[in-house]
Amino acid sequence: MPFSELMMAGIQLMLVGMGIVFIFLIILVVTMNGMSRLAILLEGEPLATDTAKVSANIDGALVSVISAAIRRYRDTH
Repeated sequence: MPFSELMMAGIQLMLVGMGIVFIFLIILVVTMNGMSRLAILLEGEPLATDTAKVSANIDGALVSVISAAIRRYRDTH
């Protein structure tokens, strides 16, 4: 086989492989979005009550220390 025929076969194989991966990724994104919507429909309400319980147990001093640490990290990075 001449070099040009080998190159064309290689390019064709590359395009088919990339097309298959692209189609798989599209199917994966559509499936994940569908599952996310289904989970939201089945759950009904977000878990806001759990976070309220956790934040009630943390004192204000700890929250201010964590906030200051986050602010300092963001300022330096």
